[in-house]
Amino acid sequence: MKLKVVVHEAEEGGFWAEVPSIPGCATQGETFEELLKNIYEAVEGCLSVDIEPTDLVDGKTRVMEIAV
Repeated sequence: MKLKVVVHEAEEGGFWAEVPSIPGCATQGETFEELLKNIYEAVEGCLSVDIEPTDLVDGKTRVMEIAV
């Protein structure tokens, strides 16, 4: 899977980054190398969020788990 990451220089120093295709997925780092490490961890964390079981009212809805 390939994701675009937008990297910003922080006003107070260091960097921060966001992943537009995953709302709320962002991280920061004091150095660019630290930012890269943190962005991998942030993406993994954002994609591994488990959803609560839902009531399947109509009998036609499914909750599936996929690996990408």
